[in-house]
Amino acid sequence: MPFITEELWQHLDERKDGESIMYALIPEPEQADQALLKAMADVKEIVGGVRNVRKQKNLPNKEQLTLQAVGGLNNPFEAIITKLAGLEKIEAVTEKDATAAAFMVGTAEFAVPLAGSIDVEEEIKKLEAELEYTRGFLASVDKKLSNERFVANAPEAVVANERKKKADAESKIATMEQALQQLKK
Repeated sequence: MPFITEELWQHLDERKDGESIMYALIPEPEQADQALLKAMADVKEIVGGVRNVRKQKNLPNKEQLTLQAVGGLNNPFEAIITKLAGLEKIEAVTEKDATAAAFMVGTAEFAVPLAGSIDVEEEIKKLEAELEYTRGFLASVDKKLSNERFVANAPEAVVANERKKKADAESKIATMEQALQQLKK
């Protein structure tokens, strides 16, 4: 490994004859470029989002996908995203495809069009089953929160957690209903 490290170090910058990493001083720390760090964090999240879509929809890794960036993508590392996520291309759109699996990175929305890659009927059945389960979960949380004895006697942290569960379930239900409407078109 020291030979490889030395070779890499020699190619990173112009070096004088006889200069070696073994005798080099440790560089002084510099201020980090926050914009660069943010861009790389976004790359990591976008690639993770595409990989999650692949996993959830059982899409093979070797299948080239298209990534839709709603409103456009302003990241200097598009080539890295394309390579690591196994994408054919990244396209800027104003509205995502109706059959697309969407995810958010910060305030930006991304979608992977799935037309032809998924069985629409199977996806509808899966979403309806998940929707039914989530509605049942929401009903149980509502029942708990409507019990005045529970709300009065439970610690505030527990009640707040139940309210958060309710809000999360309502948001998830709205998202699934929207996805079902788009698939049924």
